Amino acid sequence: MEEIFLRAKHQTFSGLTEDAERKWTGPFCFIQAADPQLGLMKAWREGDCDGGGDEWAEEVELMKQTVEAVNRLRPRPRFMVLCGDLVHAMPGTPFREGQERDLKDALKGTDPSIPLVFVSGNHDLGNTPTPSTVEQYCRAWGDDYFSFWVGGVLCLVLNSQLFYDASACPQLKEAQETWLEAQLSRASSSSSTEPKPKHILVFQHIPLYLKSPDEEDDYFNLQKDVRQRLLDRFKRADNVVQQKLGI
Repeated sequence: MEEIFLRAKHQTFSGLTEDAERKWTGPFCFIQAADPQLGLMKAWREGDCDGGGDEWAEEVELMKQTVEAVNRLRPRPRFMVLCGDLVHAMPGTPFREGQERDLKDALKGTDPSIPLVFVSGNHDLGNTPTPSTVEQYCRAWGDDYFSFWVGGVLCLVLNSQLFYDASACPQLKEAQETWLEAQLSRASSSSSTEPKPKHILVFQHIPLYLKSPDEEDDYFNLQKDVRQRLLDRFKRADNVVQQKLGI
């Protein structure tokens, strides 16, 4: 069963490739969820979000209920994406291993026809990610950024912590930037003989903004200068780009 958590490899996603899914086949549905964050609920109630997190039975039960509800949907969702903060325990802290194990156990009940797509958040990588924390995440959940296709729609999964603070891993930030530019350029190229995607969906943990592109910097959005650069790049892609973000 472990392979269902590691389908994102080499910046693509097994089973949802361009070769298999580049053709637009009409509307479809998918599930976007975020922040299962096993360990948060008790820590939040006790006012100890930094040091708490020693219990997570409530979150496991909620995750199991979510899986059951998703499995009952008709038509079946083409995929389910979890947009970050998969667990509450930061890298290198107590309870991390147990929270990841129990989240995977709960998710194993997902119908096999519904691929699970994982997005990294600050609790998964740390507020200031390092090469080590990114590597640990990738071993547990697959690549931290990658693309996949569903029914003619190009989906981009981004590591938003590299936009937020990549001071400890500048080379990783540069690698994602280069990859993203190549993805957007190829998708919008007028000289390409391949059909353009019908839409581009972008999944990341930290939203570009909450209400307005020119809003002030906040804990829950990306900094203005970073935000504007990304918005400009998406606009230049000459597609209908729809944000699908979680925080």
